[in-house]
Amino acid sequence: MASETQNAADAAASAPGMPQLDFSTFGNQIFWLMVTLVVIYFVLSRIALPRIAAVLAERQGTITNDLSAAEDLKVKAGEAEEAYNKALADARAEAQTIIAEAKAEIQTDLDEAMAKADAEIAAKLAESESKIAEIREGAMESVKDVAKDTAKELVAAMGGKADARSVTAAVNARMKG
Repeated sequence: MASETQNAADAAASAPGMPQLDFSTFGNQIFWLMVTLVVIYFVLSRIALPRIAAVLAERQGTITNDLSAAEDLKVKAGEAEEAYNKALADARAEAQTIIAEAKAEIQTDLDEAMAKADAEIAAKLAESESKIAEIREGAMESVKDVAKDTAKELVAAMGGKADARSVTAAVNARMKG
């Protein structure tokens, strides 16, 4: 059994070991390495890299288009804001014009109403003054009549006799001042 073990150990020692490190197959290994590298180069350069380049170009185009669209939208938003501000300013100006017109119209109506009221007040005042003048005249006549009657009664009560003409003259003289 010892000889069998020895034979197996000799066979293992005489075996070439790892095939990659066997110098007798280096030429063959270098050939297949070169063939493999050339195949990988052609596969990458003809199939994979063009696809990757196309995807990158498409992404760059999409980004450029999106940036251009965003810039256009930004310009449109600026124009819309300017239009909004102009419309707002126009609306405010129109509102101020409407307010001014309404104030002027109200002031005109108020002036007309005041003039009409002043005219009515003046007419009523004139009418009242004429009525007061009539009442005064009537009151003065009544006072004269009462004064005449009172003077006649006083003269009669004192024992004198007064004629209507002298009593009227005395009352008129006294009323004049």
